[in-house]
Amino acid sequence: MLLRIQSLFLLLALFHTHTTLAQHQSGYTKEEIFEQAKREFEAFEREHGHFIQMPNVKMHYLTWGDSSDMPLVWSHGSFSNGYELRYIADSLVAVRYYVIAIDYYGHGQTPIPEKEVSLYHIADDIKYLMDSLNIERAVVGGWSRGGYISTAFYDAYPERTLGLILEDGGSVATNYNYHRLDDDSLTQLIASFEVEKYVKADTTFSSEQAAFFSLYDQNDTTSQFHWLSYIKKVSPEKWAANPKLFDLFHHGSNEQIMSNIFRPANVPLFAASMALIEPRIIFRNLNVPVLILDATHQDDIFPFEQANHALQANHSDLIEHIVYENTGHGIHYEQPKQFVQDVKEFLVRIKNHYRPN
Repeated sequence: MLLRIQSLFLLLALFHTHTTLAQHQSGYTKEEIFEQAKREFEAFEREHGHFIQMPNVKMHYLTWGDSSDMPLVWSHGSFSNGYELRYIADSLVAVRYYVIAIDYYGHGQTPIPEKEVSLYHIADDIKYLMDSLNIERAVVGGWSRGGYISTAFYDAYPERTLGLILEDGGSVATNYNYHRLDDDSLTQLIASFEVEKYVKADTTFSSEQAAFFSLYDQNDTTSQFHWLSYIKKVSPEKWAANPKLFDLFHHGSNEQIMSNIFRPANVPLFAASMALIEPRIIFRNLNVPVLILDATHQDDIFPFEQANHALQANHSDLIEHIVYENTGHGIHYEQPKQFVQDVKEFLVRIKNHYRPN
């Protein structure tokens, strides 16, 4: 899969800070702001954060709501983590979801396993987590790469899936549009991403505080403690935000990206699993409701509206395809109220689908 990685990370930086949490006052020193963020982060983790030892990794996840409500297991997008639902989680709880947001490999507080892993290993982790929480079946959803993880989960465990929420990812093969370009157009497109410039840049810092302020928005007056969830200690004296993810995605150079697109059988397993997943095959015998949320802005990294429309037409009784006009890839950031409303209505569809005759 090919992502506009730098644009996506900037998008995350923009939208993650649009919250209404405790404000800090102007005039505070960086040390005071950082220490306050640390306290708020630790308090948030005590209330919502959990760890579980999986066969593949020790995974971090967040929960909100009443465990007796409809379970929604959420997988985040690339370079994000479970905190991406933080500012809409209470709204999802209000419409009667029990929200479980995982950090998958290399993101948030979950490390990259030493062995090779794939999207399907994350699906196995989700099943293991559901077993540990005594959840027999759940709505499974995700944004971007998280949508593909959700589709992989359905492929592996259809009997554990009540429904799928696919937010701009997971419903169309990742290389669909790239294979439609001629060689010169694709080469120019990949070159325009300038990925090697970002890979070669030194993104390590001498302290956790310095790493925190590399993400911090000086113009935002709200609490930004969530940035601490992105930061990892990478050596005794170095800290970094989202380290080693370019390696995990096999996006270290233009050549690696081209290999992901055209030679997925010869790239590392995690990248291969993203490139090879084909929802049209996985959904051939679809038997659960699916909500596809489709972004349409010209800069959307997954411009799959026509392909999504065709998929919906093949499963009109089960798939609902909602198009968000002039909305970018991060739908639940740009359109939080509409996103929650659509997910709320999907809950009604799920209950009607499984209503006893």
